[in-house]
Amino acid sequence: MAKEKNTEKQQELSITVAREEDLSEWYTQVIVKSDLIDYSKVSGCIVYKPRSYQIWEIIQRETDKRFKEAGIQNAYFPLFIPESLLMKEAEHLEGFAPEVAWVTQTGDSELGEKLAIRPTSETIMYDSYSKWVQSWRDLPLRLNQWNNVVRWEFKHSTPFLRSREFLWNEGHTVFATKEEAVAEEKVIIGIYKEILEKYMALYGVVGRKSKNETFPGAEWTHSIECFLPTGKAIQGPDFHHDGQIFSKAFNISFLDEKGERQFAWQNTFAITTRMIGVLIMTHSDDKGLVLPPRLTYNKCVIVPLLFKGKEEAVLEQARKLKERLSSFGAVLDERVGVSPGFKFSEWEIKGMPLRLELGPRDLEQGQIVVVKRHSGEKILVPLSDAEKEVERILNKIQDEMFEKSKAYTLSNRVVCESVGDFEKALAEKKWPVVRWCGDPQCEESLKDLYGVKSNNIPLEQDKVAKGKCVFCSRDASCYAHLCKSL
Repeated sequence: MAKEKNTEKQQELSITVAREEDLSEWYTQVIVKSDLIDYSKVSGCIVYKPRSYQIWEIIQRETDKRFKEAGIQNAYFPLFIPESLLMKEAEHLEGFAPEVAWVTQTGDSELGEKLAIRPTSETIMYDSYSKWVQSWRDLPLRLNQWNNVVRWEFKHSTPFLRSREFLWNEGHTVFATKEEAVAEEKVIIGIYKEILEKYMALYGVVGRKSKNETFPGAEWTHSIECFLPTGKAIQGPDFHHDGQIFSKAFNISFLDEKGERQFAWQNTFAITTRMIGVLIMTHSDDKGLVLPPRLTYNKCVIVPLLFKGKEEAVLEQARKLKERLSSFGAVLDERVGVSPGFKFSEWEIKGMPLRLELGPRDLEQGQIVVVKRHSGEKILVPLSDAEKEVERILNKIQDEMFEKSKAYTLSNRVVCESVGDFEKALAEKKWPVVRWCGDPQCEESLKDLYGVKSNNIPLEQDKVAKGKCVFCSRDASCYAHLCKSL
């Protein structure tokens, strides 16, 4: 009877649909059965359970450390933004107006002025900046805040990837000159690229957004775009050079060294919890979640294989092994009444990077069996070398996962020199790189014809875009990524 219940639980825990068969259902099962989220009573808003929040904590910790090293300080500004402030920058408001959630009443009293629930913080922050920045000596001003934002426009949410409330950093910096402001892009994008590659094991391409896709209120936007196994691209961290647009709207001005009044130059930048969804989509498989070792506190689980009469000897060594591997957050699964097979499946679904098996025969031979989650590879490791070998294997997993992401992206990027090439690439779920004019009207027509938009224009162009745009009669200005986006 107990065995039947165990089997039922294992079937309930398993991922029951393949990603290739039903991506949406597969994704839902992975995030729920791996214990990452719970759904809340608020449509489009999820509960980040400890296992997903720790991923965000690591992203936040490592990013924040690098921000501080670069001279950026943390601050916090109000969640609520008066309508009059949001109206001060018309282009910015137009971009976010459909997404803004408003507070209009407290108790039984109507508010004298509507309050927006923060969709982003430019307007509330820059009201303060205009008071703080008076002289060239007050610059640069480089602040960041870690917070939540609410954007309410869309109808169908996807946890992590597109939710009505999400977590992020928003950096807002102010400089005396355009040159200083523009130079910050390499620092910030460099930090984000390092987080994606070294921690999330994600490969992305840095590029400039088209005019249509540029952040509302910015002069230009650079982004890191990732290509997913679904054949769609998704925007990762971004950097916006705002020029003097906001400084003129909010009178962020200063007296320069000659005593002349100047408007400041500004940037904004962000990384969000959307990246957890990108991570899941990129690395996970039909067995469940797959996590890069550097994105989890618990990097290995020890599963003792218990046989009658030899339980104590195995458990004693397993407990000692847990202590030896404490720096890796080792977990010891010594639950009784649960089969090893069930434990294996459960930890696979939860994305534990390494599983360490230890049974009576392993004790006799002075070894442990180490199983790599992302590939299923089994390695025999001398028990005496456990600490050194576990560290080596974890580092190798991290490298292998990044190289797999990079190889997938590069092998699926296809340069298209004709409409036929482009249509073929879309049909095969490739990532088209197309000779393009960059004109907003051309981009609108592509949305109508193919349901695609420009992802970004790579900063490093593999070849010079000579001749006409593949889609229209205008002169080509670049090669751009063009495909459907999540």
